[in-house]
Amino acid sequence: MYFSDNNIDNNIDNNIDNNINTIINQEIKSIMADIKTDANFRHLVRIANVDLPGAKSIRLALTQIKGVGINFADAICQVAGVDQRAKTGYLSLDEVARLEKVLNNPSASGFPDWMLNRRKDYETNETKHLITGTLTFVHDNDIKRLKKIKNLKGVRHSLGLPVRGQKTKAHFRKNKGKVVGVTKKKVAPAAGGDKKDDKKAGGDKKAEKKK
Repeated sequence: MYFSDNNIDNNIDNNIDNNINTIINQEIKSIMADIKTDANFRHLVRIANVDLPGAKSIRLALTQIKGVGINFADAICQVAGVDQRAKTGYLSLDEVARLEKVLNNPSASGFPDWMLNRRKDYETNETKHLITGTLTFVHDNDIKRLKKIKNLKGVRHSLGLPVRGQKTKAHFRKNKGKVVGVTKKKVAPAAGGDKKDDKKAGGDKKAEKKK
């Protein structure tokens, strides 16, 4: 029986892929088994009134809190003295308390102002970092204030248009209705054109009869 080189290569690649998948599945099963049997593991850890998954590392789990990015999460872990790669479910109560303390008041923990998301607040002139529902509430109030004073940004927010100088010819079409493609105009036939065509057709028939 004849086997081509392509078939042999495909079989080898399929075998390698199957072996890799089986190894990965075995490792995942062993990790999940260890997690289930470990009494110290917690599937949900509550930080800043948000339930974080225990199976993720703490640096990734903190990003599920609104207002916390990956770089800010790394900085929080470093200031709080918590290993960034540690699983969230294995953190002790003391480590969770330290993370919450830094997260609730990062400026007091030595964070520079440029890392905080609320610099020189409109009402208090304070620099702070907002998270979770407070961030959404303040953001909505800022937009309402701009609309109330009829600032340029507020007017464009009211009209549903972009406020940062983007072009609107091809994008932000939600107020312009459905998109219509390019349609070519149909050219109307010239007056008397049908009669000329009929005469030509009649002349061709007469010529065929004479032959």
